[in-house]
Amino acid sequence: MPELSNDPPRPTPGIDTSVAHSARMWNYWLGGKDNYPADRQAGDQFREQFPDIVRIAQLSRHLLARIVRHLAGEAGIRQFLDIGTGLPTMDNTHELAQRAAPESRVVYVDNDPLVLAHARALLIGTPEGATDYIDADLHDPDTILAGAARTLDFQRPVALMLMGIVGYVSDADGPHTIVKRLMDALPSGSHLALWDGINLVTGAALDQAQEDYNQSGAVPYNLRSPEEFTAFFDGLRLVEPGVVSLPKWRPDPDPFGSLDDVDALCGVARKP
Repeated sequence: MPELSNDPPRPTPGIDTSVAHSARMWNYWLGGKDNYPADRQAGDQFREQFPDIVRIAQLSRHLLARIVRHLAGEAGIRQFLDIGTGLPTMDNTHELAQRAAPESRVVYVDNDPLVLAHARALLIGTPEGATDYIDADLHDPDTILAGAARTLDFQRPVALMLMGIVGYVSDADGPHTIVKRLMDALPSGSHLALWDGINLVTGAALDQAQEDYNQSGAVPYNLRSPEEFTAFFDGLRLVEPGVVSLPKWRPDPDPFGSLDDVDALCGVARKP
């Protein structure tokens, strides 16, 4: 992927830079440049109330690498549907997958104008494989599936990647139904890889930080219980070590940081 400029980003048509956006806040916590004053202000406020958010952001990138290495390696997956792509960073899904298996086909999905502006960078992959980007919303799984079918063969296993995104679907919009609809369209041997936020470690400080963020005008994020999180894998076969805190999913021999629990769970499961 070409190196992104270190200069502050210019406003892109369709982007409201006066309101914080989750993808740009995440970019800020990861040390990126694709963010604006409103994102940095909201990011600093959230971090003051919940300092562990920066560690979770870092851990999520390391988790992505471990999961994709497993899927492209041991699980033999060659097709990836990554919904909630976010802004490009180092070691994106297609880079990780095509490094392990150059013929891998990867479809990214997001509905953020700034992500769309960077889609050209996301589309650079190996000549043996394929990389595509769909401008769509997780709330509309049928549109996602129709678009992904242009690049992916739904007769062959697909890895559905939902990394830190399902929390943006409210309970009223049926997040478990949406995930099931997507998995139902994929054949046996497909995998679901998912992580999202919970609140088991921090307590009241995280609840307050999340409430303040949700009232800021940004898209609200919904913290779920461990039971609600685990239910996303109903009907699937969890791979070892099951549902665990981010740093505990198949840690590298020399893991980044400690293996202490954080307020986020993850899991990978295979469709029978």
